[in-house]
Amino acid sequence: MRFLSSKHSLLAGSLLLLTTLFTSSCKKDDPVVVTPKTITDIVGTSPDFTLLKAAVVRAGLADALKTGSLTVFAPNDAAFKASGFADVAAINAVPVALLTSILQYHVLGSKVPASAIPTAANTPQQTLLATNGRVFITKDANGVSVNGKKVITADVAADNGVIHVINGVLMPPAGSVVDLVTTSPSAPSFTLLTQAVLRAGLATSLASTTGVTIFAPTDAAFAAESITAATINSLTPAQLTRILQYHIVPATVFSTNLTDGQSAPTLLTGATLKVGVSATGVTVTGTGNITGTTTRASKVITPNILTTTGVVHVIDRLLLPPA
Repeated sequence: MRFLSSKHSLLAGSLLLLTTLFTSSCKKDDPVVVTPKTITDIVGTSPDFTLLKAAVVRAGLADALKTGSLTVFAPNDAAFKASGFADVAAINAVPVALLTSILQYHVLGSKVPASAIPTAANTPQQTLLATNGRVFITKDANGVSVNGKKVITADVAADNGVIHVINGVLMPPAGSVVDLVTTSPSAPSFTLLTQAVLRAGLATSLASTTGVTIFAPTDAAFAAESITAATINSLTPAQLTRILQYHIVPATVFSTNLTDGQSAPTLLTGATLKVGVSATGVTVTGTGNITGTTTRASKVITPNILTTTGVVHVIDRLLLPPA
């Protein structure tokens, strides 16, 4: 009996201790620790966003990304490097005003999860960048893309919105298609294309025509078909117009809107381009680039350059129209 009494006392004491601990742990005045998880917090702590974090800090946007209800298309470190920003030093070399506009161009002023994006090509959405701040979002069987940059991780939840991780940096359009070709820092690569546009008398119409896609051949692309400045001067404006129209698709088409084997209509009446899409990139082929069993396809070497009037894809070989 003494043994049972001691056993009962021990059990009773244990129950009393557990009850006391449970009761004390459930007091209403105990603080509840909640770890913040704003967009800024996620960017600041993720090892994949070190360059984006550096950009946000340099632009002074850390506080802005803590509040409101936002959607951020967030380039990871690999995306920044693929877009030419090798490290933090490269980020810090960008003027603050330009960096701010670039970052604002990645942010929508409302929460838009992937499920709320319509299944369609190039749905326009206004970003926080006031001037020329529209992006174009595509959702199809291949996923979601914005201005041709693919969403590689969707719906990273934050307290004040959502993050979609993308594989490239979105650059705001700085001018028209003609501006890009004739006056951009890369213009020396387009001296022959510029000469052809001016001789054909198309500069004014191209500058004012919106919603087009241009496959823009570099000087090396002209050289690949043995076309020089002298050759261009020997052609009539009508001949040059025919060639140039064959490089223009009358629609806004990012690389993610293209499919393998697609026939893309051009401004040259009745003439199409053959599109190739593979793991290595995008190619386009003109009818005149096919001779017998030999096909000289043009490779897109720089895709998805958005301008205020359309999209430019830089190619490495001139597209030759049908005879």
